[in-house]
Amino acid sequence: MATGNKPVALITGASSGIGAATARAFARHGVNIVAVSRTEKNLQALADELKGKAEVAILAADVTAKDAPEKAVALAMSRFGRLDYLINNAGMGKPKPVDETTDEILDEYLNILLRAPFRFCREALKVMKPGSAIVAVSSTFALVGGLRGGAYSAAKAGMLGLMTHMAAQYGRGGIRSNAVAPGVVKTEMVAYAWDTEKFNRMNDEMTPSNRKGTAEDVAEAIVFLCSERAGFINGQVLAVDGGWSSTKYLVPEALEARRMPA
Repeated sequence: MATGNKPVALITGASSGIGAATARAFARHGVNIVAVSRTEKNLQALADELKGKAEVAILAADVTAKDAPEKAVALAMSRFGRLDYLINNAGMGKPKPVDETTDEILDEYLNILLRAPFRFCREALKVMKPGSAIVAVSSTFALVGGLRGGAYSAAKAGMLGLMTHMAAQYGRGGIRSNAVAPGVVKTEMVAYAWDTEKFNRMNDEMTPSNRKGTAEDVAEAIVFLCSERAGFINGQVLAVDGGWSSTKYLVPEALEARRMPA
């Protein structure tokens, strides 16, 4: 068994978007990585990119596979001899309204966004020591209502419930559990809609910030919640959305626009 002094983070959905940005952020802070994703080619590219900054052990696996959590945690222990942080980030998008959601679609969202994180938490708890931390990547749509949320919003809200329960259950043992709730940031998951007028109205025109959010913004929040600087933060959700979910902001152009006749 290899051992080391550097902390180790296990990140699901690590090959792109928020997951890859989080791996890069951890690497900058001296943390080694266990990167899990279905796309081995992208995982290897990430490992090559971070060479010299962090050691990256990769696991090409579907997070919903029965043996995925066990394999990922075993890889952390065999390669590094420790597991300090678990980031449940793997996800999927394009949800449908409830009335258009079949049982098959419902099961897919729940399996990826809730059941898999639960199982990864359960496996990680077997080896985590005091000082460890777990962060769930939830969503602002777990905090406020929105159109077309359906199974996605239900599963993301379930992640928040899981984190608050685990904060109570395992906090005394020195394991903190928190969540981030990103607003919409530009990743492959939302690339299909990013430049549409409707998308920009819903996000840019309702966000009291002078720039768009990035995957790096979310990654830095995740790293902070795992760090000793956040050592007394437990059972919380940190919205990373420029104020979108906590305000009723509208750009002046929208406030002053004349309503068209119905």
